[in-house]
Amino acid sequence: MPRPRSAVSSPTCPAPLEAGRSPTGPVRLGPGARAALVPAAVEVGAGFWGTRREVNARTSIPLGPDLLESAGNLNNLRVAAGTAEGEFQGAYPFVDSDVYKWLEAAAWQLAQGSPEGDGPLAADVERIVSLVADAQQPDGYLNTWFQLLKGGERYRDLRWGHELYCAGHLIQAAVAHHRATGRRRLLDVAVRFADHIDSVFGPADSGKPLDGVDGHPEVETALVELYRETGEHRYLDLAGYFVDRFGHGLLGGEAYCQDRVPLREATDVEGHAVRQLYLLAAATDLATETGDVELRAATERLWSAMTATKTYVTGGLGAHHDEEDFGDPFELPNERAYCETCAAVASVQWSWRMALLTGEARYSDLIERTLYNGFLTGVSLDGERWLYVNPLQVRDGYTDTGGDQSARRTRWFRCACCPPNVMRLLASLEHYLASEDAGGLQIHQYVAGRYTAPGLTVRCETDYPWQGVIGLTVEEAPGDRPCVLSLRVPQWCGEFRVRYGETVYDQDDAPVDDGWLRLERAWAPGDVVVLELGLEPRLTAADPRVDAVRGCVAIERGPLVYCLEQVDHPGGLDDIVLDTTRALVVRHRPDLLGGVTTVVAAGHRRRIPDAGWWPYRSAQAADGPRAAEPLELTAIPYYAWANRQDGSMRVWLPTS
Repeated sequence: MPRPRSAVSSPTCPAPLEAGRSPTGPVRLGPGARAALVPAAVEVGAGFWGTRREVNARTSIPLGPDLLESAGNLNNLRVAAGTAEGEFQGAYPFVDSDVYKWLEAAAWQLAQGSPEGDGPLAADVERIVSLVADAQQPDGYLNTWFQLLKGGERYRDLRWGHELYCAGHLIQAAVAHHRATGRRRLLDVAVRFADHIDSVFGPADSGKPLDGVDGHPEVETALVELYRETGEHRYLDLAGYFVDRFGHGLLGGEAYCQDRVPLREATDVEGHAVRQLYLLAAATDLATETGDVELRAATERLWSAMTATKTYVTGGLGAHHDEEDFGDPFELPNERAYCETCAAVASVQWSWRMALLTGEARYSDLIERTLYNGFLTGVSLDGERWLYVNPLQVRDGYTDTGGDQSARRTRWFRCACCPPNVMRLLASLEHYLASEDAGGLQIHQYVAGRYTAPGLTVRCETDYPWQGVIGLTVEEAPGDRPCVLSLRVPQWCGEFRVRYGETVYDQDDAPVDDGWLRLERAWAPGDVVVLELGLEPRLTAADPRVDAVRGCVAIERGPLVYCLEQVDHPGGLDDIVLDTTRALVVRHRPDLLGGVTTVVAAGHRRRIPDAGWWPYRSAQAADGPRAAEPLELTAIPYYAWANRQDGSMRVWLPTS
């Protein structure tokens, strides 16, 4: 059986880190950070994630400029700069943020090299950077919605205006661009905007014009990263001010925008899922940089509450379409699941910061589940179509009303936050895979490629997640000094074996420390470690308080959640029942969906009498014997659904 993870850790502050120990990536810890771990350098090679990243690099990111042009985002910048005539295009005041997220994605791609050569992508980046710089006003302010539609009126609608939200994405893009290229033009734009914000916002007794926060957190974690990039402490202080002002009624006191209770006092995640997660990522950044014990305790408490009662089996977050809300504990509907793709991105970002702060494996357990399921389903296999919401069931006869909340993939959205968010996470994925500390290297996620910490480089060869064998070869070692190679044993894994040299361990005697398999020795080049994770398919049941799936099970194998699609089961899915007495069979299908391992199960169709004019009958009649049609069920990885033809889909399968 899988081993439980510790749910509580002591909110102590590790010693400050040395400067300059974080490689290029979205999180570069400051010289005084109180973190247990530091991101390590990773090169992702061929394999599962190498394929997904190549599609992102060759297709998704290059499509960005044309899509942003057709939606009007880029022309808004030209009009704001006075180099073109026209009106604002777009339905929302935050469309500038889509440009900034694309710029961040493109910058991370440039940092590792574009598959078609850096020339075309670099040219697009510099062209769009110029548009952004030209649109900025002399005092640093920049938001095309307010510059073009509101007559320059600023910060009058903090709840819905998203000016600081857009500023946050601009800052993150600028930091990425500077780290990837060494060029300062976009960073200078971000610094001017941050300085402007700092001149406007502050506590009521600070003498600054506004005591307020943005209705959509984002600028907070961006300001921490700008502090890390520039060394300017004012940005860290400003981030701390914003985080601590949520929950004091500045936005009306509603849970929707995290204004009902101060974060330090909160006992549960609530309200708009993406907003809550971005705010918690910022709080974790602040706890990391300042050693704030109270903030650290709050983030650990809220992460535990979220995963225990409000997280889908896919790692998805957000139960309500209405207000894109978390919902109540154990309120996890299937066909009405929201699970916004952006929430999956934000979850990965927050959990990674928690993993670095605490050193605990449970955070990377959730990252793995989310990456392979709740996140990856948001983009099609060809990299050209997207899902904004990610339900766990689409009923037979589903009527698609279109729009952002459709259960059908689309090329772009009126609210296009999700596609560039997916692009930037895939382009920077190597940053979320491994870490280092003074004692050695920790591998959080298994990919074919190369992991590097100071003095220790390990090459990984694996066909994970299709196969459970992970081969690690030491290419560089620190000589006679012993160091620790730590391998995460996933929470779902009940059986494993590790071999290195003459040493063999299995799940009964391996030196596992709260999810970490810690192997310590004086490593030498050529040393080989082979980790074998058991990938037998399994049936998963939910907590009985999850009403929506009572009497149902989900099929999982390794880190993957599986689903049924109508295309494999003509006749629909709503009357299918899984036979749990029959064994699950694994079949690899190189011809299907780019090459996937399917799970084949036995089931049947219930022959349900015609309901007539009334879809109810006595419980005794409902429980009576029925003739059934035997059926072979083919389950595919959830991330790959909606890539063939429209139809129904189901993750949770009735068993009676």
